[in-house]
Amino acid sequence: MFKIAVLPGDGIGAEIVPEAVKVLEVVGKKFGHSFDFTEGLIGGAAIDAVGVPLPEDTLKLCKSSHAVLLGAIGGPKWDTLPVHLRPEAGALLPLRKALGLYANLRPATLYNSLLEASTLKKEVIEGIDIMVIRELTGGLYFGEKKREKTPEGQIAVDTLVYSTEEIKRIARLGFEIAMKRKKVLHSVDKANVLESSRLWRETVTEMSAEFPEVELIHMYVDNCAMQLVRWPKQFDVIVTENMFGDILTDQASMLTGSIGMLPSASLGGQVGLYEPSHGSAPDIAGQKKANPLATILSAAMMLRYAFDLSKEAQIIEDAVVKVLELGFRTPDIMKEGFKLVNTEEMGDRVAEQIGA
Repeated sequence: MFKIAVLPGDGIGAEIVPEAVKVLEVVGKKFGHSFDFTEGLIGGAAIDAVGVPLPEDTLKLCKSSHAVLLGAIGGPKWDTLPVHLRPEAGALLPLRKALGLYANLRPATLYNSLLEASTLKKEVIEGIDIMVIRELTGGLYFGEKKREKTPEGQIAVDTLVYSTEEIKRIARLGFEIAMKRKKVLHSVDKANVLESSRLWRETVTEMSAEFPEVELIHMYVDNCAMQLVRWPKQFDVIVTENMFGDILTDQASMLTGSIGMLPSASLGGQVGLYEPSHGSAPDIAGQKKANPLATILSAAMMLRYAFDLSKEAQIIEDAVVKVLELGFRTPDIMKEGFKLVNTEEMGDRVAEQIGA
């Protein structure tokens, strides 16, 4: 039996997570697997219920499970709370730290049936298949933060820290994944300005000697952002630090037509975390407009990375492709001539393809 902690979270999280659970249940029935789903509170929902964004019971649940399926957290309702109580800073970052999740894998794959959904020209984006590997527990997001009063007002300080070992472990994963793909690795930094990036570049360069078959290309983050729009086909695997990865993965998502299509896996410890790359989208919460495909594809990544069920993962991914080919669309990827469906209906269509 595979024990899965289910954390719907806030906003559309409560709508998209059940669709991934639905798909996993169909997979379990088809292949004879047993999944034990246990729901927990996190983010704003946890604040409203028990006063903290990451309850101890939720953390215990996650640590005792084989994998964690997360929806989305946060929203304007909780933005004015003290930093340690806000959903992102008080729940997501501590959860990643507690589970030892130092690597975030975010694939950006463009499905042929969604070529017209992207804002970029067909000849620029056709065939893109990029894996972005983001370091997840270091850098500015986890460094010391403070404010100091001055006669003129305040000074805010965010500390950016990376150690050689932190860089080595994420770089090694980047090289290993590159070896299984096209053997090209782009390492993204800002070494012309930041000392942490200079250490990053030096460390990645040294490690490249262990992977002579992989072509290592260093690129500044600003140039990478430009190149992702100019010529995204040059990229296969990208490895980068925390904040740069946060920004670049959102940009890469739009190459595919919608951030609602991008899954992610956070790995490193014994228990992995699987979640869509998008946020809680409070503006459409409760309206059944959310695209559940990123969450469903995150469940596929869970099967592949947490349970070593590659065949079952591929079945889910193939079902998503088939549903898109049949013309079903949620509002974020809807174009004239296709079939508009809501969140539940999209989940149903994928489940039907798997069960067929």
